[in-house]
Amino acid sequence: MSKQYSIYLDVCCLNRPFDDSSQDRIRLEAEAVLTIYRKCRLGEWELTTSEMIEAELRQTPDHNKAESIMAALTIAKHKVVIDSGLKQRASELVQFGIKSIDAVHVASAEAAKVDVFLTSDDRLMRTAFRNQTKLKVLVNNPVTWLMSLSSYEGDNAE
Repeated sequence: MSKQYSIYLDVCCLNRPFDDSSQDRIRLEAEAVLTIYRKCRLGEWELTTSEMIEAELRQTPDHNKAESIMAALTIAKHKVVIDSGLKQRASELVQFGIKSIDAVHVASAEAAKVDVFLTSDDRLMRTAFRNQTKLKVLVNNPVTWLMSLSSYEGDNAE
């Protein structure tokens, strides 16, 4: 039986299935996000959300897309509330070069003690990789992370 992972998807990932999939990378990331979501919906893995995700989605110009994502997040097992400790940790993360909104997401994932924080934001991933020893959560791309699980667990393609 495979491990039950706890996952935090940032808003870039949550938006991926709605993006133009004519580019291979976007299509692959959208499929990876949908696979992760399916496993969470089936209870195989656990999805964590946060007040920061909700705040960011409220700023989304496409209200239908934002509502669809919010509805999808109802399967989340945990919701991180932004408190003073989380704000303090986010401030520390900003000192490593992580943008403030992203820092709140990373701090939320750390607070929830998830197994992985997934993003399709290249800049955030580069900054996180440079500072991975200072982070309390693994930051990865959804495609790369799923592929690493498949090779680690010996899964076969269906």
